[in-house]
Amino acid sequence: MPCQRLVLLSGWGIDQRIWQSLDGYWPSAIAAQPIDWPGYGGTPALPANATLAQLAASMADALPSDAIWVGWSLGGLLATALLDYLAAPKGLILLGASATFCADDGVSQRELGSFQRAFERDPNATWRHFLRWQAQGEPNPRQAYQRLNDLLGDSPNADHATLSRGLEWLAELDNRRHFTTATCPIVKLIGEQDPLISPGQRGAGKRLSGVGHCPMLSQPQALTTAITRHATKLTNASAEVL
Repeated sequence: MPCQRLVLLSGWGIDQRIWQSLDGYWPSAIAAQPIDWPGYGGTPALPANATLAQLAASMADALPSDAIWVGWSLGGLLATALLDYLAAPKGLILLGASATFCADDGVSQRELGSFQRAFERDPNATWRHFLRWQAQGEPNPRQAYQRLNDLLGDSPNADHATLSRGLEWLAELDNRRHFTTATCPIVKLIGEQDPLISPGQRGAGKRLSGVGHCPMLSQPQALTTAITRHATKLTNASAEVL
């Protein structure tokens, strides 16, 4: 049986090392490939205030249409937005991501604005606060944060301009129309205790029980099983269309 290729896309302030926790859990029918966004992990950064069109041009080779894109957090928001610029994949799996980052019953625009200002004052301290924040929904938050610390070290592996633009995209991106007009199927996997996803948005996705925003750290086996199950459905649906 040929392998189904997955492209794994990480979120704000975190490079592809976040996916290392899933190594050894993927079934043989899955070929999972973590990649970095521009400006992360030694990849060339985009210009300050880069546009989505510039992002798409830089990611065109890394995001092929014969794969399934798996976008986590900001990575999911960006992957959805790039459907306007790139050939659609077989399917898009969003992990800990919805149509918008900010929501009336979740993280507000005001809260995100305060976070952006704090980041400009002290980038590293604000980044570490964000790591602690997103670990809060896991069964053992302290252990999840320690795992993040072990994987990522003491500072983000991205330049300041890249991180600032990422926060702007968190504030700006609104993908609601894509869920009705997208040229590929979209599946949302959301931890039932995700502190970054509002209660209303959690109810609109496929629930991951007992986890928060970082299920790759707390339940890698369950997460790879869920992603594989949905990837198989998306692949089969694509084959039927052909």
